[in-house]
Amino acid sequence: MRHKGPWPRSSRIPNRSLPLDYVRYGASVSRPQNSPAQQSRPGAVALISAILVFEALALLGVAGWYIYNLINSTATSFGGAVFSLFLIVLVAVWLLVVGHFFFRGMRWTRAAALVWQLFMIVIAVPTLQGGVVLVGLVLLLPAAAVILLLFSKPVIAWTSRTSGDAKAF
Repeated sequence: MRHKGPWPRSSRIPNRSLPLDYVRYGASVSRPQNSPAQQSRPGAVALISAILVFEALALLGVAGWYIYNLINSTATSFGGAVFSLFLIVLVAVWLLVVGHFFFRGMRWTRAAALVWQLFMIVIAVPTLQGGVVLVGLVLLLPAAAVILLLFSKPVIAWTSRTSGDAKAF
């Protein structure tokens, strides 16, 4: 019987000279067992990632509310309103990206998360001073928690690992 596939016939059989775990899972099993890549993810990293994703989803909710108001009322500057909507969605997507890569341990995400949380504090303080206490606290408390956790030793160790594969683009 003649082989008609686009690949060589021998590639269908796994390489018998490599350990089975290597063939099945790739090179990741060749790392030492106690390497930072094998260590468990700190709970603070998961919490920071969850807060960042929650903030991104809240921004997407604001974008939906913004679209609803654009449809039901007339904007003074329609182009400016569409541009504002674009920026809201762009920041929400960026926060989703930051939350995802922070969870994976990329070191550049610490700076991005810190800048966003500082921006949230800049918005929260005048909101609190304006008398809208609940909204101000909703903006302030997660930002303060993320900033405090960003500088904890487990988070810094997780995002600045030097052995194993490099986690900085």
